[in-house]
Amino acid sequence: MCKTFGVSRSGYYDFVRRLDRPETDAGLAQLIREQQKHCRQTYGYRRMWMWLGKQGIHHNPKTVLRVMKKYDLLAEIRRPRKWVNMGQQVHRYENLLNRDFHADRPNSKWVTDISYIHTGQGVLYLSMIRDLYDNSIVAYKTAESQTVSLVLDTIRLAVKQEKKKVAGRLQLHSDQGFQYTSQAYFNLTKEYGITPSMSRRGNCYDNALAENFFSILKSECIYRQKIKTFHQANQLIDDFIYFYNHERIRLKLEWRHSNLDFFFLPRGSFVLSAQVGAVQIQLTQ
Repeated sequence: MCKTFGVSRSGYYDFVRRLDRPETDAGLAQLIREQQKHCRQTYGYRRMWMWLGKQGIHHNPKTVLRVMKKYDLLAEIRRPRKWVNMGQQVHRYENLLNRDFHADRPNSKWVTDISYIHTGQGVLYLSMIRDLYDNSIVAYKTAESQTVSLVLDTIRLAVKQEKKKVAGRLQLHSDQGFQYTSQAYFNLTKEYGITPSMSRRGNCYDNALAENFFSILKSECIYRQKIKTFHQANQLIDDFIYFYNHERIRLKLEWRHSNLDFFFLPRGSFVLSAQVGAVQIQLTQ
């Protein structure tokens, strides 16, 4: 029989011995599969590794990556975003943020932007404000047209959510869209004591953390289904932002409050350092 199928005798008997051997990765794969279903197939291996650790299940991150690849449980890949700059400028502001996306306290640095959600009824416009302290969404508004009022209503809601006027040290960073250069935007930020900051012309990376959220929203929610109505889009946005703010593991927040310091080094390695010392684990790419 081995000659007929062109296999060696040792290979045949090795295959027979493995027939009754239990699949050692099946249990871990099932846990990952259930969590991916809960988080909408959006967790990469690092977030999945952190989630497993919260459940008291400890594995090497490389093991989690291997199992996710083996059972086709990897997160879905994000789509690229097209950049658009439009509108007439009235007010321009300095780039005070200057790509310093770290904040030591809440409500000290906000970023804001508008994105487009395509539906069967047309384009729905989403305006949001994100706090750089923990990357949470402070406030968001949607509208069927892209107006200055959409931006102003988002700012009013953000301030109202805090139940008090925000401190004058708060920076609100935006791109150079016509809503953010308008006289009405200038007046409202001055009324609330907010210090505007603005990206340089044509430089999307200056507002990368605002763009980053839209990328997450679209890749993990919007692009995964065909949206027919504005109502459906609004419901998806509401559900996802609640999930993002209250359930989705955010690496920045987890590392901030963890006893471990986690940071990446060149060629795919990373270091976990604790009070007892440090250990370096090499990850193959």
